[in-house]
Amino acid sequence: MTDTVTYDYRDGRATITIDDGKVNVMTADLLDQFCAAVDQAQADKAMIVLRSGREKVFSAGFDVKPLASRDVEASRKLLEAGVRAILALLQHPFPVVALCQGHAYPMGAFLLLASDVRIGTQGDYRIGMNEVAIGIAVPDFALELARHRLLPSWLHRTAALGQMLLPAEALEAGFLDALVEPAMLDNAAEQVTGQLQQIDMAAHASTKQRLRAGVVAAVDTAARERLMASA
Repeated sequence: MTDTVTYDYRDGRATITIDDGKVNVMTADLLDQFCAAVDQAQADKAMIVLRSGREKVFSAGFDVKPLASRDVEASRKLLEAGVRAILALLQHPFPVVALCQGHAYPMGAFLLLASDVRIGTQGDYRIGMNEVAIGIAVPDFALELARHRLLPSWLHRTAALGQMLLPAEALEAGFLDALVEPAMLDNAAEQVTGQLQQIDMAAHASTKQRLRAGVVAAVDTAARERLMASA
């Protein structure tokens, strides 16, 4: 792939690592690279292990500069790329395991919500949707995605109130499925991916496609309406 998004395929597992050398701000270019990596994993018929190359951050989220400056074209490209990334993970026909060992702001939190299994580490970091805290209304496509995975009470706290959650809270809310000690993250990933390799992948793909048909359609429709309104 690139120095920012790397792709490593081994034994049916595609490890996609995001590392911009800083805090993994999700620019349109980075998201395009990410989508290319997911496409490659589908071509390789591989489950995905998604991780950050930064020790203390999964992703600082969307690049807010185009949104804050109200640059319509740049904002459009950013949102289009973000939605493509979300839909690519939601529709990947093989399991997606996300490893989170640090802060996950939107769009990083959205990638967690779109993954099948999310393993976080214990630590002092935050996960959530803080858009309203910085003067940005949460887009409808993000709300549709969050409704699919988060408990309603936690969804309101993070989306409507901008609350960022500690790892234990993120586990309860639905951003994460498990928490482990940082030193055990790789072992946990190996164990989970090993278990997932035992399932019937055709049955998994068929079931996931039907299970997620509603959220895929809702995210896609909401994004199209948002982009049409901004055209």
